[in-house]
Amino acid sequence: MLGKTAGGLYWMFRSLERAENTARLVEAGFRIALTRSTSAEAEWKSVIVTSASQAAYTAKYSHYDSESVVHFLLQDTDNPSSVLSVIKAARDNARLVRTGLTSEVWTSVNETWMVLTELLKSPIPQTELPAALAVIRAQSAVVRGALHGTMLRNDIYDFCRLGTFVERMDSTARIIDVKYYSLLPAPSFVGSRLDNVQWETILRSVSAHRSFRWAAEGDFTAPAIANFLILDGRMPRSLRFCAGKIVDNLGYLGLEDDTPKPSLQMAERLCARLKDRDIASIFEEGLHEFLLSVINENARIGQQIEQDYRFNN
Repeated sequence: MLGKTAGGLYWMFRSLERAENTARLVEAGFRIALTRSTSAEAEWKSVIVTSASQAAYTAKYSHYDSESVVHFLLQDTDNPSSVLSVIKAARDNARLVRTGLTSEVWTSVNETWMVLTELLKSPIPQTELPAALAVIRAQSAVVRGALHGTMLRNDIYDFCRLGTFVERMDSTARIIDVKYYSLLPAPSFVGSRLDNVQWETILRSVSAHRSFRWAAEGDFTAPAIANFLILDGRMPRSLRFCAGKIVDNLGYLGLEDDTPKPSLQMAERLCARLKDRDIASIFEEGLHEFLLSVINENARIGQQIEQDYRFNN
């Protein structure tokens, strides 16, 4: 496969996953803000910081209010990571690699672009924000369903899934971080009712509230929830699950290689690091510091994948 085609597939699904995850990040900030009666600006600022777009945001906006943050993350075409921008990027990449996609996948991507372009053409009232975010998540699920249901399990599929899981790992780590590092008012609140309510909110933001109840039998404590989102290999948005899938898909791509590519070796090290940890040691290290190191490692793996498979050629 040409590197340019592999890159188009990879980035198409990174963009689609980013659209969904940006919606989830906005929802996390919105829901957590409802549990706080003060410091709204600090809460929305934490969403921007966690999205890694603070410099771009402050170049255009002077305050961190809900209207500005929501517009910037969902609709602002000057922001290359806004939902509107990444959906267009996903469609452009789908057109580039259209001959490698089933008609169902192409149609679902094109439909997603049309639906979300219409949805996001006007400002979204705060009362309608949860419904709009639900549409973004639902459209992402439509594309994912078309991929799972119609594509051959070959190198095309593997590059699509790599894009999904590299992006998802980054997002899950950031969504956990937006809660624990930025939104908790003070260390004295750890373990409090407010702390636990905010952790439950994070579970809902990654569609994991019910599955956590099944897995942990109602142990709604910070260590139990963090363990589920970071280390539980059954949860499809956990860091461990994502790392395992990155290893799997890189392994499939490298079946005919005489020696493993550097990206696979890096992914295996990150996966082993997550398998060998327990949540107590992560909290002792510092949850924010641990999440930041995972985000950075994951970013390096993504860059190495681009080099190993010559996306720019």
